[in-house]
Amino acid sequence: MNFDYSEEHQQLKREVRRFLERRCPPTAVRAMLDDPKGTFDRRLWGDIAGLGWLGAAIPERFGGSDLGYIELCAIAEELGRAIAPVPIASSLYFFAEALLLAGSEAQQAKWLPRIADGTAIGCFASSEGPGQIIRPRTVVASGRLEGVKIPVTDGHIADVAVVLACESNAPGLFLVELDQNGVEREHLESLDDSRGLAQLRFSGARAEPLGEGGAGMALADRVLIRAAALLAFEQLGGADRCLEMARDHALQRHAFGRPVGGHQAIKHRLADMYVKNELARSNAYYGGWALATDSSELPVAAAAARLAACEAFGFAAKENIHVHGGMGFTWESDAHLYFRRARHLSLVAREPAYWSDSLVTALVRAPVGP
Repeated sequence: MNFDYSEEHQQLKREVRRFLERRCPPTAVRAMLDDPKGTFDRRLWGDIAGLGWLGAAIPERFGGSDLGYIELCAIAEELGRAIAPVPIASSLYFFAEALLLAGSEAQQAKWLPRIADGTAIGCFASSEGPGQIIRPRTVVASGRLEGVKIPVTDGHIADVAVVLACESNAPGLFLVELDQNGVEREHLESLDDSRGLAQLRFSGARAEPLGEGGAGMALADRVLIRAAALLAFEQLGGADRCLEMARDHALQRHAFGRPVGGHQAIKHRLADMYVKNELARSNAYYGGWALATDSSELPVAAAAARLAACEAFGFAAKENIHVHGGMGFTWESDAHLYFRRARHLSLVAREPAYWSDSLVTALVRAPVGP
């Protein structure tokens, strides 16, 4: 059986890659790191929206292109390869997925068309600091939200957030527009400001329930599982690019009259990167299939994809710097841009240890036998 992309998907990947090579070179990513406000490339975001990529998994009745999740996975892989400085993970993998899972018809009709055309940016606010959330301290009473969420990826540039909070001691998800009184935002310095972080402080902000009351933790977990499968493709794209960069440098850089790639130590590094990337690819394809078919295997597939992708991208980004030598750490080298993104993506949807526990739990709960 062939588990690779179809010819149509390969063609889509080629078109996305050509576009991003022209519109999103490393200099564009570096420009976002130079921006003290931690913003994003608005022109690139508008172009991506105009091409219909943001609506890939959004139904046509809500303004999406309804291409499908495999197409979104292919787009995510190329965006990860280009380490594009756009809030696609926050808006699509988290916010849009939360709306598609739990939103009412009216909520979906209000926000999904704006997400699809890029005129609104969404984010997902569940974290309240280090450690796993057992019960959120952020609370909702009489439709008003009180509390702090930190860190929130792209929270400083988002228009609306899905917030995990307690109402009557029961966790739930809530829609909160961020351009209102009662919301204070603080941009936080981070390793990768091309995907910035923020602290959101709520003081009586209006909050609209999303989904069934009291089901917040279960819904948040479902959103994270779906986001994990999509993030794995971004990480895979970044890992592949790191391997290419390391290989090209090893062939071009000469020391003592020969390419450094001729040394056994460099060959072993490249081979190890390749093996981890291919393992991540097979797990990402499994996760993409499970997401596209809404399979009962999605919790296992997403956790496996997330773990393998974190390992592959983190390892490839680190080894890419090592192959480049001391220059890999310098501002002039592009290698450090991928290291920054690898570290960011490894934590944006909970750390690898969480997914390791999730994978074990999902495997234990999986049905045995035919």
